[in-house]
Amino acid sequence: MRFDVITLFPELFDAHLTVGITRRAFESRQVDVRLWPLRDFAEDTYRRVDDRPFGGGPGMVMLAGPLERALAAVKAQRGAAPVIHFSPTGRVLDQALVRELAQSPGAVLLCGRYEGIDQRVLDRHVTLEISLGDFVLSGGELPALALLDAVARLQDGVLGDAQSHQQDSFSDGLLDCPHFSRPELLPADESGPERPVPPVLLSGHHAEIARWRREQSLRLTAQRRPDLIVAARAAGQLSPADERFLAGLPK
Repeated sequence: MRFDVITLFPELFDAHLTVGITRRAFESRQVDVRLWPLRDFAEDTYRRVDDRPFGGGPGMVMLAGPLERALAAVKAQRGAAPVIHFSPTGRVLDQALVRELAQSPGAVLLCGRYEGIDQRVLDRHVTLEISLGDFVLSGGELPALALLDAVARLQDGVLGDAQSHQQDSFSDGLLDCPHFSRPELLPADESGPERPVPPVLLSGHHAEIARWRREQSLRLTAQRRPDLIVAARAAGQLSPADERFLAGLPK
């Protein structure tokens, strides 16, 4: 798949594409990322890409001209593709959308800055708007990086163990269970008493371990994201055993 990123700050992507386990996807071009510096498409001496908004008000608006030329250049090189714009007004990015995009041919990622992008460009070109949540960032680069990371880790061979992403939070509609590693006993200190690893995880009984992990996932989700329990139930993702466990939790 291919993602073309139109951005004022291509340097923000450099480390992300070459560091960490997801670099396998980028270096192999399983997830082919092409960066398009927006100032390359400005036509004046100052490489201007923004100006004051019509109607007055604070801040600057990204100009239509450079964006139109950048989008045309991308289209000329790769052909037609969906255009994603990152905005607080968009659909909240969740694992279902990540899975959908991870199985797609990719998209053009349009990273806004300042007060935003000239609305006419959005109306003409944008296929999907995506938000990371109910807060405001300085630009679309961080959401674009989050999307690229989430998509890359779902590609075959990237994580090494195919089961890694299958056990992630949201992979089955629920939050992930807690995880433990060495030492088996965390000694007491001024922060609190000693803390052992749950005995079931040391038992070697795989069925019991799987049941414990499922129940911990259900417990944590019911406590912190009950909306996910409702959604999982509606989607038929809860078994009778799940429902019995949930019914026994304190209200």
